[in-house]
Amino acid sequence: MSTPLVSVAQEDKDYPWLDTMHENIADSVGDSAIWFDNFFLLEGNKKQQNAKGEVRIKLAWEPRSRSVGNFESRFRVRVRLPNLKNRLDVVLSDYDDELDRGDDTIASNDRANDRERISLALRWRAKPDSGFSHRIGVGRRLQPFVKSRYRNDFTISKQTNVRWETSVYYYNRDGFGAHFSAQLDHSSSAQSLYRFDNNFYFRDQSNDWLWRHAWQNLYQLNKGTAIISGYYIEGLSQPNYRLDEHLASVRWRQNTLRDWLFYEIEPFILWRRDESFAPSYGLALRLEGFFGHN
Repeated sequence: MSTPLVSVAQEDKDYPWLDTMHENIADSVGDSAIWFDNFFLLEGNKKQQNAKGEVRIKLAWEPRSRSVGNFESRFRVRVRLPNLKNRLDVVLSDYDDELDRGDDTIASNDRANDRERISLALRWRAKPDSGFSHRIGVGRRLQPFVKSRYRNDFTISKQTNVRWETSVYYYNRDGFGAHFSAQLDHSSSAQSLYRFDNNFYFRDQSNDWLWRHAWQNLYQLNKGTAIISGYYIEGLSQPNYRLDEHLASVRWRQNTLRDWLFYEIEPFILWRRDESFAPSYGLALRLEGFFGHN
């Protein structure tokens, strides 16, 4: 049996500056959420529940042989606006969440060019639970853009689920693009999940397809600890459909000190075409925090 984690209540007695930092960031985001929400409140309308905001911040160092200085920093802010019946969100981030999908891959092909470095957008849904969503905003070096996405999932059995999505977008300088994905999850037990993830991205600017496939096992040791083992491959369709890199890794994800703070340790081996597929050994270190009031 795994060793139980120290309770959050016990850990709250230590490092009180963590609570002060969390409270300050959460209050700042909450005030911004209320301001945005009141902006859309029409005169004479009855005010709904208070608006809420949430922030995700991640810091990472991913050194490997032949490339030691791989530093990453990411943030994402989302504000929900109940005065519009929770159909409109404000999203601010420094990465493209469609390319990221929450599963970090290391040294991905052309990552710096694919990410939306500082993107601000309004995301709208016809209904809060609708699979359709639409965005309008600015991103990728301050380009105006529009994007529409449809996401859905269906259950094959009690243990197996399929999630798929497709999206199209247009940037005023980069042009059109599209994303297609399908993700198959199979639960072999209450603690273990197997995942097969497939993604295809069409980029009008370079007139090619970027494809990514991943095989993962997510194993939960206890409430605050998980191990994610994975094998990832990636490539482009031009000048021909070929493998450009593949990666094998084991990630240890641990909740620490507070229920909103996590760290990850991920040893990995990376093979890249531009390095003649010679193995490159590395160790990724990440710290991630979630800020907001429930």
